[in-house]
Amino acid sequence: MIKQSTFDFISDLIDNNDRIWFADNKKRYEDAKENVDSFAEGILAEVKKVDPSINPDLIAKKCVMRIYRDIRFRKDKTPYKNNFGIGISSNGKGGDEPGYYIQIQPNNNFIAGGLWMPESNQLKSIRQEIDYNTQDLLQIIDSKSFKSYFGDLDQEHQLKTTPKNYSADHPHINLLKLKSFTVTHSLKNEDLLNEGAIDKVVNIIKEIYPLTVFLKQAINPN
Repeated sequence: MIKQSTFDFISDLIDNNDRIWFADNKKRYEDAKENVDSFAEGILAEVKKVDPSINPDLIAKKCVMRIYRDIRFRKDKTPYKNNFGIGISSNGKGGDEPGYYIQIQPNNNFIAGGLWMPESNQLKSIRQEIDYNTQDLLQIIDSKSFKSYFGDLDQEHQLKTTPKNYSADHPHINLLKLKSFTVTHSLKNEDLLNEGAIDKVVNIIKEIYPLTVFLKQAINPN
């Protein structure tokens, strides 16, 4: 589970996002990072049982995001992220494949999964899979348990017009217009402070898993 001291560190970092403060509180960061690494290790061990595509040799430290921001081309020059992130896919964080993400930030914790902003060839393949095998996707996203956790696929990223080669009157044009295929479930601080935090996170990932299977099949049909 996540410790209250980890939340406290993040809260204080948000209010003091500069290198001097961070240096003075390096020990607090190291303790918080150790807590997140341990939490990620527990989650990863269980997710490997759920999703066989996860590399069995993958370790948690390959999944925990760096807290240091790349500010070279950004207007916001604050040097540190205001959260801890855990990214799990076949080979760890990052990459261009479907997977899962856990954000740890006081009052803004969430679990997400699927594939965010796939590159053009992947997007084309996913739209084709939706067109050819719509019922397979609908069976996933229309299930009662899926609806209870996520409501629907995230709608933030979608075309304003119809995608190339598809008709505006396609019965599932709302799915074909999406540019990301993700879901998100918010968590309360108490959900992560509780001893059952790992089980709760993994149970939600279990609900995301069929979506990742659909997306992987679309991208890599063989």
